[in-house]
Amino acid sequence: MITKIDMNSPEFLAEFEKTETFTDKVCEQFGFAYTPLTEVKESIQQGLTRNKLIYGKRYCPCFMVIGSTPEEQAKADNRLCPCTPALTVEIPQKGKCHCTIFCTPEHARELAQEENTEEVAHTHTRGLSKEECEVLMKKEQLDGSELEALLEAREQGCVKFNLVDTREWMEWIGNRIKGTDFLIPTTSFHNAMEQLNGKENTPVILYCYSGSRSAYCQRILKHMGFKTVLNLEYGIMAYDGETQSGE
Repeated sequence: MITKIDMNSPEFLAEFEKTETFTDKVCEQFGFAYTPLTEVKESIQQGLTRNKLIYGKRYCPCFMVIGSTPEEQAKADNRLCPCTPALTVEIPQKGKCHCTIFCTPEHARELAQEENTEEVAHTHTRGLSKEECEVLMKKEQLDGSELEALLEAREQGCVKFNLVDTREWMEWIGNRIKGTDFLIPTTSFHNAMEQLNGKENTPVILYCYSGSRSAYCQRILKHMGFKTVLNLEYGIMAYDGETQSGE
């Protein structure tokens, strides 16, 4: 049976204020910062409030609460915010708790920078800065808007990388992303790899039609010692930037 809580009820709103005060004190006590992702913060605070109203304790909303009585719940060692794993393992090692509401100040700044970079890359309100390019180049997977923004930034001298098409020659001449540097077909990858000899320290962005062949080649390049290798998720079929055809 699902317990329904009205988030607009006076009871919930009053308890939500108490939860905000509680999480403020957690940040102050342990030197944490809130996640800059406002929706995440509010969602976790709402979940903590819900659990307080139902169970009498602010159990972590990211995990199920085991036990039908307070005694059973205590025995089950449910995560009580701020939970021990977050304090002893997650935040010290990863910079954030499992729910992401609490972060180290350093990790919170990184998240804020990532959020700002994603917004710029997807809205194209302005070109990427060198620092924002560095943030994107740390990713494993890029979407079409991010690659388009990086190509524009490369033209401005803000970032360096080689864009590699891993499809076949017949696909390449039919349609390819403008700015592609090399064609290295998956079926003859090792033979065509000589084009990247001596370029192991230059970041590489790979693409194919749907993202699967290039993901396979991404693993190969990493195994071969290439330091930074990114894949265009969903491939050229999801790329709305400029393309070209012919030899």
